[in-house]
Amino acid sequence: MDETYYEFGTPADRWDRANLFFEAKEYMTAARILGGLVKETPEQVAPRLLLARAYYHSARLAKAEAELRAVLERDPVERYARLMLGRTLERQGRNSEAATHLRMAAALAGDFGPEPSGSRRTAQ
Repeated sequence: MDETYYEFGTPADRWDRANLFFEAKEYMTAARILGGLVKETPEQVAPRLLLARAYYHSARLAKAEAELRAVLERDPVERYARLMLGRTLERQGRNSEAATHLRMAAALAGDFGPEPSGSRRTAQ
């Protein structure tokens, strides 16, 4: 396939095509299409998140990490990006760094974990 295939069509066409390739587990092809979309519209979160997922699934973890950090620079409370960054860091063996992002993702989802013993209030 030549480069024009990846650039062909409107951004919406390319987004749809990238999603089709992603769903077909053709992560490298999806990433190639999404890379162009991200360059065109760097402020949009969805293409960058899908690009990060494509990189993650194709074991291009450094690239996934870079895209996820770019998302979090724009939107620090993007819960899914936090979760993915934590998982990406875990796969790289960076567990202590991963734990921070995983805790933040859980907190953003409203999961604050069990209450420490002795801190429960009793109903009166």
